[in-house]
Amino acid sequence: MLDRLSEQIGKASAWLTLAMVLVTFVVVVMRYVFDAGLIWLQESVVWMHAVVFMVGAAYTLQQEEHVRVDIFYHRMSARRRAWVDCLGVLVFLLPMCLLLGIKAWDFVAVSWKMQEASRESGGLPYPLVPMLKSALLLMPLMLGLQGIALLLRSISTIRAH
Repeated sequence: MLDRLSEQIGKASAWLTLAMVLVTFVVVVMRYVFDAGLIWLQESVVWMHAVVFMVGAAYTLQQEEHVRVDIFYHRMSARRRAWVDCLGVLVFLLPMCLLLGIKAWDFVAVSWKMQEASRESGGLPYPLVPMLKSALLLMPLMLGLQGIALLLRSISTIRAH
């Protein structure tokens, strides 16, 4: 179930890359053809990129496409890889997700409390900025859940061998 959630959210967020390309095209055409620009539209590209990265992190882990220093891992047996994955999740991934979630909480809460909008005149209005900053909470949550799925799968592999 956790794998399916990561996969569905990851595939849905991938559509934001198409939106980024289209919006960037519109920004360029407006700037160079019509000599006009919309700050909020330019800012939206940066925010879409951030959301793709943050929300797609769990999907990347689920697909095992994340960066891994693979000196020995690929030569290990399935059981040893499962042990490495268990230790990686317990020692690195889950504590980092917890730390990111704790640190992001106040940052996001203050943004909602002050009804933050873009600092730029004509930039993204409230509530878009706090909504986008909330992705800072969604990332460690989704990554942590995917880590738990990896941990459970690894434990199952260890027990099977």
